[in-house]
Amino acid sequence: MARIDRLAASITTHSRVVIALLLVFTLVVGSGAAMLEEDTSMDQYYSDTDAGEALDYVERHFAARENTTYAQVVVRDDNVLDRETLLDSLRLQQSIRSNGTINSTLAESESTIGVANLVATGAIVAKRGNATGSGMTSMTDDGIAWPSLETQIEQLEAMDQVAIDRTVRALLDPDRAGQTEALELMARGYEPGSTTANATMIVVTQRTDEAPILDPDQAPAEIIDSQEAMQSIAGAFSESNDADAMVFGIGAMGGEIVRTMEDTMAIVGPLALLFVLTALIVAYRDPVDIVLGVVGVGIVLVWTFGVMGWAGIAFNQLHVAVPVLLIGLSIDFALHVVMRYREQRQDDGDGIRDSMAISLADVGIALVWVTVTTAIGFLANLLSPVGPIQDFAIASSVGIVSALLVFGALIPALKIEIDGVLTARGFDRDRRAFGTGGGRFSGFLSLGSRAAQRAPWAVIVLTVLVTGAGLYGATGVETRFSQADFLADDPPEWTDHLPAELQPDDYTIKESMTYVSDHFARQDTQVSILVRGSVTDPGTLERLSTAREEAAASPVTGKLSTGDARIRSPVDVLERAATENESFATTLRAADTDGDDLPDQDVEAVYDALFATAPDRAGDVIHREDGAYRALRMVVSTGGDATHGEITDEMRAVAAVADGESVRATATGNPILFEIIADELFETFVTTLAVALLAIAIVLIGGYRLAGEGATLGALTVVPVVVVLLWILGTMAALDIPFNALTGMITSLTIGLGVDYSIHLGTRYTQELDAGRSPATAMDRAVTGTGGALLGSAATTAAGFGVLVFALLPGLQQFGVITALTIIYAFLVAVFVFPSFLAVWSDYVGGPSGTDAD
Repeated sequence: MARIDRLAASITTHSRVVIALLLVFTLVVGSGAAMLEEDTSMDQYYSDTDAGEALDYVERHFAARENTTYAQVVVRDDNVLDRETLLDSLRLQQSIRSNGTINSTLAESESTIGVANLVATGAIVAKRGNATGSGMTSMTDDGIAWPSLETQIEQLEAMDQVAIDRTVRALLDPDRAGQTEALELMARGYEPGSTTANATMIVVTQRTDEAPILDPDQAPAEIIDSQEAMQSIAGAFSESNDADAMVFGIGAMGGEIVRTMEDTMAIVGPLALLFVLTALIVAYRDPVDIVLGVVGVGIVLVWTFGVMGWAGIAFNQLHVAVPVLLIGLSIDFALHVVMRYREQRQDDGDGIRDSMAISLADVGIALVWVTVTTAIGFLANLLSPVGPIQDFAIASSVGIVSALLVFGALIPALKIEIDGVLTARGFDRDRRAFGTGGGRFSGFLSLGSRAAQRAPWAVIVLTVLVTGAGLYGATGVETRFSQADFLADDPPEWTDHLPAELQPDDYTIKESMTYVSDHFARQDTQVSILVRGSVTDPGTLERLSTAREEAAASPVTGKLSTGDARIRSPVDVLERAATENESFATTLRAADTDGDDLPDQDVEAVYDALFATAPDRAGDVIHREDGAYRALRMVVSTGGDATHGEITDEMRAVAAVADGESVRATATGNPILFEIIADELFETFVTTLAVALLAIAIVLIGGYRLAGEGATLGALTVVPVVVVLLWILGTMAALDIPFNALTGMITSLTIGLGVDYSIHLGTRYTQELDAGRSPATAMDRAVTGTGGALLGSAATTAAGFGVLVFALLPGLQQFGVITALTIIYAFLVAVFVFPSFLAVWSDYVGGPSGTDAD
């Protein structure tokens, strides 16, 4: 304690030097904030796994068209295959192609393809006998000529419904060779060959400067702008036609995520500021202290973001929680210092400088304990394999240490100087500490003290029962990582009453994504089985063929209306090329010695012929580099109702079938990587919980013993953390809130805030006992004095996090609810439950005792 006394005296004696040094430090460190970058991409969550490396390989080396991405435009009507809707679909494509923002991004050929195009082109080809003539404006690499949209529209306008129905039946005949592409444009549930359907899809192919984009946060600005333009065109189409259209694409998703975050901050920011200021006004009741508190919070944030900038730590989605966390912790520190200072001024009538020195010495030890233990709780996340969680741990710990320095040195020094100037000019700077002096708040806070005096064991037993229920519920909390957590539903009705400038946009991408997932195949939910090694070995292709059969029979694989699996593999490409090209068929037959339609010899020559015949389709499933064949892949479209866990298990089993001595098969894709992340989030939770609790227990037991308070008190201080943790896990189970990228941080928050509150109360209690007061009086002074500061801290922090319930993103809403409840639980346990544990500790373990010295 002597060291704390000397340090406190040094800060208060040399307050101006402290202010000067720390303000210069703020300028130097804060300049790093200008270097802070933002990274919200999903791939930053991918750890170094085989699946992650395989996906990177696929994105770099496979594509039917290199550097392309897709938008899916769904058209719905009572019958999308009737003449008028097919014509409307072609005119919709005209609107898309003629838009300058969109047109500059479109692929040179087949930029928009839908059933209407196939129907019109089929009729034109049938009429012209496959002859290229007027209106044929583009040619794909695979040799299929496509008429212009104007020619297609003219063709359909010249046909009656009977002729169109005849063409549709032929096009979507399940027995027709090569009808897979056409059926993939039809919604699940469509009966092949039928002339009626309620939904179909137009695929818009766009050029990009990079590999295919599967992460909305990596979508280039031009793709975002173009797909948002498509959404506007689809909206206008829906308003002016009987049919309606919706757009799903990575660019549209990325743009909506950004808009949602901006709209959320515009709504939540002012509300958070309002709640925090209200709580500060109620707690401080003094404009000078309120301003000092706000200034201190600002400096803590500047230091934190400055260090992040200097260290090259990018701001990611998890860091949204950092400012609110630091605001709460900073105000917590400020309230304890200021309220203890006010108590000292009232009780002993000491001067400004002496009162601050005594207050810092009394509160300082608790602030140091809180900083160490809270930092340990967050630094335990460094053991996580997830990069953003590691960055979150570092940023939070830097902020926690910053809060100690700012509110343990800078703000007290500023308060000394300001109070001194104001007092010298006749302003009264004596203020009563919040929660003291009687009144409703004092009565409320003293409930825990009275319960501890009258029936501590009853409180403990009731706490054990409630905590046991929380433990049971904790076993039912699932772990999930999903893009849906970052997408908003339609804005709630209450947003209609906001000022016009704060009203959010309409959000449609989540509805579109859900509909496409349920009825079509999505590019970003496909799974690839990547095979690398001796891929020209005939046995490799045979095993991949067997793996294809396994995948086709899997319940997680998406199906066409015919019941056939949505799969693309070298086997399928070989079969189709042989059907369409007789020269290639001859080459394949010559290499097939056992009649299974797969080459048993000269595999490399067969692949060469395949690239010469159908280069786009071959490049989609075979990687060739510098004349050598490096890898094969099988693409499996997954069913919309399959979970990531189910997909991962099934596709890893399929990959095992394709594996061999000379090749390695790896299952990869977003669903698999998301499941890996979910597993790592759960691993993070378990590891953080175990390591943090053990480390904090060791630190507190050892520290309290060295400080002369007793090792048992250090162990007892950890109990509220465990209680709060189990309560919040039980609440998550009751509210059906899973562990995800944000709520997974609840372990660190619970440990940090739970131990914070219990340390403050336990330290104050022992200080009062050491001062010679009886346990009853010591407890009453602790819960009304320190408890008042805890109430102010809990109110501001819970309000700061609680306003996230007004966020427009489900993930942020869940995080706000759970974090606010964690803070409330931590306060309730510290003030109303922990006193009973302290009372029993005093009675049975031999804690200090005394007589009233009041």
